Amino acid sequence: MNEADQMTNTPAEGRRTLRTDGAALHVGLSVSTLEKLRLTGDGPEYIKLGRAVVYKPSDLDAWMEGNRRKSTSVAA
Repeated sequence: MNEADQMTNTPAEGRRTLRTDGAALHVGLSVSTLEKLRLTGDGPEYIKLGRAVVYKPSDLDAWMEGNRRKSTSVAA
């Protein structure tokens, strides 16, 4: 499946969301890494819809922006 196949419209807001594999492509991580980050609470915000987990692209972008660093010597 490609990223376009993973997009879901939420009727109330009409905004697109990404399932875990689409979100992993969006941020450049593996699905398992994104799942581990979700487990530890260190990953991007997500929405739980029954058993499905979806991400808003704006939340993914905000999470990436919040993880920007200028030096490897600066503590996270």
